[in-house]
Amino acid sequence: MNSSIKISNINHVFGEVQALKDISFEVAPGELFGLIGPDGAGKSTLFRILTTLLVASSGSATVAGWDVKQDLKQIRRRVGYMPGRFSLYQDLTVEENLKFFATIFGTTIKESYHLIEEIWVQIEPFRKRRAGKLSGGMKQKLALCCALIHQPEVLFLDEPTTGVDAVSRREFWDMLQRLKAHGITILVSTPYMDEAIRCERIALIQAGEILSIDTPKAIIASYKKPLFAVRSNNFYQLLQDLRGFDQTERVEPFGEYLHLTAKSKLAPTVVESYMEEKGHEGIVVKPIEATIEDVFLDLM
Repeated sequence: MNSSIKISNINHVFGEVQALKDISFEVAPGELFGLIGPDGAGKSTLFRILTTLLVASSGSATVAGWDVKQDLKQIRRRVGYMPGRFSLYQDLTVEENLKFFATIFGTTIKESYHLIEEIWVQIEPFRKRRAGKLSGGMKQKLALCCALIHQPEVLFLDEPTTGVDAVSRREFWDMLQRLKAHGITILVSTPYMDEAIRCERIALIQAGEILSIDTPKAIIASYKKPLFAVRSNNFYQLLQDLRGFDQTERVEPFGEYLHLTAKSKLAPTVVESYMEEKGHEGIVVKPIEATIEDVFLDLM
């Protein structure tokens, strides 16, 4: 496999805490790859290692064919990095931030306009506004523009949609899909399980360990256990009762429903009868397909 990113047995320790445990995977050129996991899973630590901001305790990695320990300057010229926290100059205007980063990389907005045009037309009306005064969605778009200004080969986006509204999240993922047309390899991390489906392949990560790597469709298909969406008029009592049901392997809240994983094949009527015995009304029990989050919870 000709890899834009290759990670081999990466481990990292902060004091007595092992943040990453034997991480290995590869990302193909032009691939949109997602690192999916909750806060504290190790996503940002891995990104900092891959962007040469942190040296791993052990293991090796290459980005765009260059070693992350030995070829810092080469990698930094070839990658774009958007950290999880907004880190641009808040007292500079939108336009000043973009020109500043273009100057650092010895380029201009005009030279990279074909890459940032779609994003720039959305933030251009605010070009004289200070970055610190932008909305969350606009800060996100400006940060992406600055990460792309030098036309990187590999783009690292660390939780880019955290804290922004649902519309901005959707627009951002649509932009990433179109950026792929320029041949950029994109590694994006997110705690939002619903965003995993927008990636070509994903790695599920928890407590510094990779739980599974595959396409979102294949990971969902790997879930073979009976799964039901269950609801009644007394949500909290339903949760307690289903946890005491002898056929329950796991039950978790998912919006207005509970997702019930059964220990073995089970008819919905069996669950309904149990709920009726417990005095529930407004009962709904329906078989469903698993989501990425169901698989993640099961793997944990």
